[in-house]
Amino acid sequence: QVQLVESGGGLVQPGGSLRLSCAASRSIFSINAMAWYRQAPGKQRELVATITSGGTTNYADSVKGRFTISRDNAKNTVSLQMNSLKSEDTAVYFCNAITVVSGAVGAYWGQGTQVTVSS
Repeated sequence: QVQLVESGGGLVQPGGSLRLSCAASRSIFSINAMAWYRQAPGKQRELVATITSGGTTNYADSVKGRFTISRDNAKNTVSLQMNSLKSEDTAVYFCNAITVVSGAVGAYWGQGTQVTVSS
């Protein structure tokens, strides 16, 4: 079991930056992958960025070059640095963790944090 708590959301003007953090209730060292998803009103939840236990990252095309995902195993946190924000980045952002134990896959979600990009 892993509990995830996101923080760092808020209101920012277009072109601005925000840094989201996701705190895990236990060590993330053995968590296979962690990710950030987002869901805008009336739209499906979409994958934003992932980072594996080995540090490999992947990004949605819409955020490449603007967002950076990172993990701090010592602090049990995963962060999402968001730069050059656009109005279309407005959404609730969710932290996700994937564990694989003895072949069983577990998926865990945080409660989400609102990001609003508006002038």
